[in-house]
Amino acid sequence: MESKTLSIKEEKASLNQNVLIDYDVYIMKPLEKTLYILLAAAVFFTIGFIFYQSVILALLLTPFALFYPKIKTKEIIKRRKKLLNIQFKDMLYALSSSLTAGKSPETAFSDVLKDLKVLYPTTDVYIIKEVEYIIRKLNMNETVEAALDDLAKRSKIEDVQNFTEVFKTCKRTGGNLVNVTRNSSDVISEKIEIVEDINTIIAAKKFEHKILSIMPIVMIVILTLTTEDYMEPLFNTIFGRLMMTVAIIVMAAGYFISQKIMDIKV
Repeated sequence: MESKTLSIKEEKASLNQNVLIDYDVYIMKPLEKTLYILLAAAVFFTIGFIFYQSVILALLLTPFALFYPKIKTKEIIKRRKKLLNIQFKDMLYALSSSLTAGKSPETAFSDVLKDLKVLYPTTDVYIIKEVEYIIRKLNMNETVEAALDDLAKRSKIEDVQNFTEVFKTCKRTGGNLVNVTRNSSDVISEKIEIVEDINTIIAAKKFEHKILSIMPIVMIVILTLTTEDYMEPLFNTIFGRLMMTVAIIVMAAGYFISQKIMDIKV
């Protein structure tokens, strides 16, 4: 009995030491971070040289590349959460099917894992790993509520958190888990469809946004090559370089503001 207790404790410690993903946190590897910085530095240098026609002034813009990994990290976190949310919807659908067949929540997750492995051929999928963690926790006599609550805390996804709270309430009060699971799956599906419809509607606007972001740079390149005398005051005078600096700031502000406008949350 004592050895069994020790083995459970050792398994819990092993589980805690495993890389349980905090979906709200992403730490870049040094090589990955370096590549993003170099890529951003090349872009900043190119833009700086186009606007200033000076290697020294262009180099002064490259330190801003140090901020790019932070921006890229937020994009990766957002994309990862979106993917997990879609996969979580599939998990709920499989879970509702198992519960409808009369399985208990504790035993239903084994069937859920089988269904997900059919749906996702590769095991390198967030939701498959999470279901495997849940099953391991259940085997260590942890409750389903605790396992789902751990996922909700690490995911920081509203749909996962809402389902977990409703699930815990149903378990305490004896509510209908089948209906709750099915309704949660339907709600998430509707939200995903709405987001996809919005993305389809604004797809043309996103393309226009990219074109408008590049056009000022292209125009300066064309004017520099075709009307060198006309553009010379902008490159060789303090006032001209000041105006070019203002232009870069306005372009950057316009880019980020438009990104915020098109980031529609449902």
